[in-house]
Amino acid sequence: MKVIQFNEYGGPEVLQMMETETPKPSGKKVLIEVKAIGVNYADTARREGKYVVPTPLPFIPGTEIAGVVCEVGEDVTSVQRGQRVVALIESGGYAEYVLVDERSIIPLPDGLDFQTAVALPVQGLSAFHILKTMGRLEEGETVLVHAAAGGVGTIAVQLAKIFGAGKIIATASSEEKRMLVKKLGAHIAIDYTKERWKEEVLANTDGNGVDLALEMAGGAVFHETLACLAPFGRLVVYGVASGQFTRMNPAALMGKNISVIGFFLPQIMRKKNLYQQSLLELLAYVQTGAVQLMIGGVYPLERAADVHRLLQARETYGKLILVP
Repeated sequence: MKVIQFNEYGGPEVLQMMETETPKPSGKKVLIEVKAIGVNYADTARREGKYVVPTPLPFIPGTEIAGVVCEVGEDVTSVQRGQRVVALIESGGYAEYVLVDERSIIPLPDGLDFQTAVALPVQGLSAFHILKTMGRLEEGETVLVHAAAGGVGTIAVQLAKIFGAGKIIATASSEEKRMLVKKLGAHIAIDYTKERWKEEVLANTDGNGVDLALEMAGGAVFHETLACLAPFGRLVVYGVASGQFTRMNPAALMGKNISVIGFFLPQIMRKKNLYQQSLLELLAYVQTGAVQLMIGGVYPLERAADVHRLLQARETYGKLILVP
């Protein structure tokens, strides 16, 4: 089978197409013929050797796949051959076939295609748990969503509305992206490339600030977002897209009783009740049309390096997908 692998850390050019043996399932393992692969910022961080946890070499990136079960191990009881499924995995998704533990698999509802389904696990679960589990969003609160036209952002805007946010403030870099997030439910869309975006956030909250902020850039954006919090506000950090790590004085949190909270999706995956139930809930939102998934582009697997370039240049919106 074909896989995309890197043998050293570096730029997109280190991603190489390779041939390897197709694995055989045993025990509770399931072999999936991959039909769609989700691309995420975590994949680029893995490639650069800058991920939250160490990345062993050689490495096949990819944490979300959708496809068809083609073989099952002798102890598998929850899925069968021919079943359409989606799965969230640790790595190895950039491939034609993937071996997956059956506990990581969710059957696809009828009528949901592979590309739509694969756009959901990482960004959908992240948005869901950042807002609800870590951010503790309450009805009527004001939410600030950075990079709102991205994979997590587009879903977070919609879920914040479903969860009862009173006001949703979104930031995005272009007029086209700001129009998109307003269509998805944002009340206010702000250009975060302008120097005074923080003042715009505060002006749109009558100077009070926001109750919950989603932040994944790091650097100066982190500090400015912290300054946008209302008393008892929460800032959830779920990435460092700028590559700029931040120093913070914890005493700065005391004056307004504000909180900085970290989010790492693999910790959610380790709690089966959190992972499976929330993914089923998200699939139901998509199936009923309550949540629209934004597909920013679909590319053949061999163009993985090009897709990484596009993602890191922030020239895209929504979800980028590879197909074997």
